[in-house]
Amino acid sequence: MSETEYITVPTELLQLLSTEQAWHYHIVPKSADNGSLTLYIDENNDPAAVMGELEMLFGKSIAFEPVSSDKINRTLGKYYRRDHQSEKALFSISGKKDDFLVALIGEAKNLKSSDIHLEAYEDRCRIRFRIDGMMVERYIINKEDYPGLVNKIKIKANMDIAERRLPQDGRIYFEDHGNKFDIRVSVLPSLHGEKVVMRLLSNDATDIELSSLGFAPGDLERYLEGVRKPNGIVLISGPTGSGKTTTLYATLKLLNKETINILTIEDPIEYTLEGINQVQLRESIGLTFASALRTFLRQDPDIIMLGEIRDKETASMAIRAALTGHLVLSTIHTNSAWGTISRLIDMGVPPFLLANTMNTSTAQRLVRLLCPSCKTRETFDSNDYPSGFVAPQAVKHQYFPAGCDHCFYTGYKGRTAIYEIIPIDRKFSEYIKNNKFDVSNELKAEGIRTLAENAFDIFAQGNTSLEEIYPILLNQ
Repeated sequence: MSETEYITVPTELLQLLSTEQAWHYHIVPKSADNGSLTLYIDENNDPAAVMGELEMLFGKSIAFEPVSSDKINRTLGKYYRRDHQSEKALFSISGKKDDFLVALIGEAKNLKSSDIHLEAYEDRCRIRFRIDGMMVERYIINKEDYPGLVNKIKIKANMDIAERRLPQDGRIYFEDHGNKFDIRVSVLPSLHGEKVVMRLLSNDATDIELSSLGFAPGDLERYLEGVRKPNGIVLISGPTGSGKTTTLYATLKLLNKETINILTIEDPIEYTLEGINQVQLRESIGLTFASALRTFLRQDPDIIMLGEIRDKETASMAIRAALTGHLVLSTIHTNSAWGTISRLIDMGVPPFLLANTMNTSTAQRLVRLLCPSCKTRETFDSNDYPSGFVAPQAVKHQYFPAGCDHCFYTGYKGRTAIYEIIPIDRKFSEYIKNNKFDVSNELKAEGIRTLAENAFDIFAQGNTSLEEIYPILLNQ
């Protein structure tokens, strides 16, 4: 999108108007000083008809600069996002900080934000939301208001408000107008004040289905084969924020039956499922993944879910659990499905034990999808591919993000997961025992689709942009 298609507005000016005001009058702030306010206004509106109303509303003299309706609409859609079910106005920090905090969390939830970041700098403080994996600046806060807001969060999260030198972690149970969910809070001392990150956790996993996450048909069959075995290990790898936990919960939902005993140890507990016994990690009192797993083995489990395998002790305990007849589900940080094998061996897991216990190794990423209402098509030049990438098929056209009211002028709407699934059968077990780490040809011969191939399919179908999958293609 070219910069001329919408007006660039600093966050400080955006806060002068609420979302409701901006859309009602079709105005956007241009500049402000102590006694006057200059606004961009839709050229189809009559400035004289609303000037008196706005001067009374803001207590300042008002000046207008007419611009096209299209530019106003694009700017409003980009900066003044609306929840189409119930319109939300932007709130000022002035007044009760508790009211602002409740409104802030509610707005983040309505915009489907995963995290709220509060950050302090030398001259200002700001609040950003992470939406569809990207950071969006929403508020600028006065320096004098910032400590009070942080303290309000600390109180709600049961933290020590007097401690400003050490990191702290806490949890808030949020309930407001029917919204009920948990928030994980992390406070980190920084140069100019404390940085706060609030992770919004969805308590309800009832709507999560494996079939809707993004598995290719063949990949889903391979994955289900691994999780339906009575014992062994199923691992999902990928960076933070790649949807691994969502995939695990969708798996647990599928396996959850009255006749099955399922235990989980998590940090944090992101979803709740009726019928599953979930334990929150508490390393400060010695409740680690490894120690919880030892206790789990005395709790007569059928299925165990570990939030993450981080170290040799946890890996060894997971192998032991699998060897004694349990199905173990967990995540690990590696770049590829086969890279998980070498990572576990590097942790100290003997290859022969790994070969006998691994059911399935999965790698996962999230890809943003283009907004179907506004994506634009252009002729594709194959020179745009990353150097060394060989496309499985020719692509004549590619699609670009444009931006419209439906996608808040980002050009993207929603995300899908892509997977790389390796079933550890007898042949791959032998590769593990023999420390064979380069198996790309063998994977191709078995029809195992890589992350890059699945990402390319989404691009070739016109559902995402080359820019979005470019990093995945680089790691083919």
